[in-house]
Amino acid sequence: MVMIRQLHPGDETILEAFLLPRLETSMFLISNVRESGLEYNGRRYTGDYVAAFEDAHIVAVMAHFWNGIVITQAPVHLDALWRETLKASGRPLKGIIGPHEQVCALKRALPLESADPQLDRREVLYSLALADLVVPEALRTGQVTGRLVELRDVDILARWHVGYEVEALGEEETEQLWAEERAMAERAVEEGNMWILEADGQPVATSAFNSWIAEAVQIGGVWTPPEFRGRGYARCVVAQSLLDARAEGAQLAILFTGEDNIPAQKAYTALGFRHVGDYYLFMLREPLDVAV
Repeated sequence: MVMIRQLHPGDETILEAFLLPRLETSMFLISNVRESGLEYNGRRYTGDYVAAFEDAHIVAVMAHFWNGIVITQAPVHLDALWRETLKASGRPLKGIIGPHEQVCALKRALPLESADPQLDRREVLYSLALADLVVPEALRTGQVTGRLVELRDVDILARWHVGYEVEALGEEETEQLWAEERAMAERAVEEGNMWILEADGQPVATSAFNSWIAEAVQIGGVWTPPEFRGRGYARCVVAQSLLDARAEGAQLAILFTGEDNIPAQKAYTALGFRHVGDYYLFMLREPLDVAV
């Protein structure tokens, strides 16, 4: 017998018992729960969570987050879950993220005829045991150096991340985007989740963790400005972030990148990452009200 209900404070342990064995495709969900709990209040990282139970165990979960994104980890009961999740939140849909097959199934099930996709892309999912990290020679020998970002980096990070959002995620360059990316850079300094690489004292690349827990980190926002590409800087800044994460006790790193982004794939495999599956990003330009 299947029971579907919204999750509430007190359900964290049973939720993690389901998610942790699926860690490589569940980092956003686990990280957000640990950061902000199971109660939605409009703040960053909070969301409405709905799960399917069989014999008192969670077998599928979906959440609709503060930013309008639905994240799925629902190998079963997908159709019932999206309906209950959007009903529980009562908020418009801005996108769907999750394992490739699940997101594709949601795209077929949801009434998206009037949707305007900003990003609709299959991603290659990679994993790395941090004990097996291959440190690039340039970083190992001090030809380049990496460090956590500081307040003095905010201006250049904002500029770089506008470039990243436009090139990698299909955003339009607007005053609002510039304001959001500057706020993101300032928040990254506070949270300590972004790194910068320097060559001869000049900033040349950046990388961040888009989710992190004690056991693992997930890489996102890797960016090298066009004038510095082709020199191995991206893999060096990622490696520095992973060395720091390993020193703090993390044992696993996860990332995903576009299936057509061959240079990035080569950079990650050179660090020791291995292909473990496929992910999917589906983002809308404008939030969509979905009737349920």
